[in-house]
Amino acid sequence: MAQAIWNGAVLAQSDDTVVVDGNHYFPPESLVRDHFRESPETSVCGWKGTASYYDIVVGEDVNPGAAWYYPDPKPEAQQLAGRVAFWKGVTVQ
Repeated sequence: MAQAIWNGAVLAQSDDTVVVDGNHYFPPESLVRDHFRESPETSVCGWKGTASYYDIVVGEDVNPGAAWYYPDPKPEAQQLAGRVAFWKGVTVQ
């Protein structure tokens, strides 16, 4: 069972993550939605496509752009569609 944790809060928990490039991608239903806020940030990966981001919110603390997902990945990355990965101090264990 993998968990994503930031500031003592569990952001996501699942035994169905997909690991790509060392990152655990969690299924959308595993997210604790109260901790996620849409971000206008995007980035492009050459083989995965365009990533969208979430800000992580725990209490009064905000970790901008700390989670990302591919809403419409390229064909070779379809296994990541809608799944969420973390960085910027979020611990996955």
